[in-house]
Amino acid sequence: MATSKNKSRQRFKPSHLYSIISTALVLFVSGILFLLLLNGSKMSDYLKENIAFTLILKDNVTDEGGKKLLAEILIQPFVKSADYISKAQAQEIYIEEFGDDYRDMLEGNPLFSSIDIKMNANYTQPDSVKSIQNKLQTNPAVQEFYYESKLVDLSNNNFKTLSIIIIVLSLLLGFVAYTLIDSTIRLAMYSQRFLLRSMQLVGATNSFIRKPFLLKGLLNGMTSGVIAVVLLTILLNVLLNILPDLKVLQDLNLTILLYLVIIFIGILFTITSSYIVVNKYLRMHLDELY
Repeated sequence: MATSKNKSRQRFKPSHLYSIISTALVLFVSGILFLLLLNGSKMSDYLKENIAFTLILKDNVTDEGGKKLLAEILIQPFVKSADYISKAQAQEIYIEEFGDDYRDMLEGNPLFSSIDIKMNANYTQPDSVKSIQNKLQTNPAVQEFYYESKLVDLSNNNFKTLSIIIIVLSLLLGFVAYTLIDSTIRLAMYSQRFLLRSMQLVGATNSFIRKPFLLKGLLNGMTSGVIAVVLLTILLNVLLNILPDLKVLQDLNLTILLYLVIIFIGILFTITSSYIVVNKYLRMHLDELY
């Protein structure tokens, strides 16, 4: 009988290491989802701000007139950058890209001068683009405002869908995380239930009994958060080495903030679970402890 009890106690021996590792892994996966959400937003903005909007000018517009219009466009709030392409430059670009030198067959230059515009991400919504298009086309020097409307719609709709999926997964993972963390803490504290009762019998207050367990929960949560942050940092460095272009999307301040949030969540979950579990055993009758 004694041997059976010893085996049972050994089976439920507190495993703080298991609690820390399992919590760290959950926080690590949660951190990946948050990184996707944060960088997904930046990626979406980056793509939106690199969509080409071309203002094709009329054939009678001189270079001086085109540059004057460029100066007027550059001060508009929706413009991130803009470049004037003269007829001569357009001809050189065409020949270089297509390898077709038509100058021997055609007299003059059939191409038009233009202004290539890249807009700020907030102005690339379909309604905003339409409004800007109508505004620019009222200028007598403008012949056409050209852009890929499907690309604009795609850049907006895809990120909305991605955001919803990530938010749903984050909420689901948050529930799973709390359940897993709570279970591991319950398992870790099971064999200490008699210690709690002994402390009660000698007159210790509930707050005095809870204090060391909450401090242990705080330490475990902080340790788990730090481990998750280290794993995320390693993952980010590996991805940046494989895909150097991702450095454009990296925001150090947001990354540090995310790291702090992960550590805070780890501490919050472990302290909350420790508090609930300790209170559960403090309220139990002696016969319920066996």
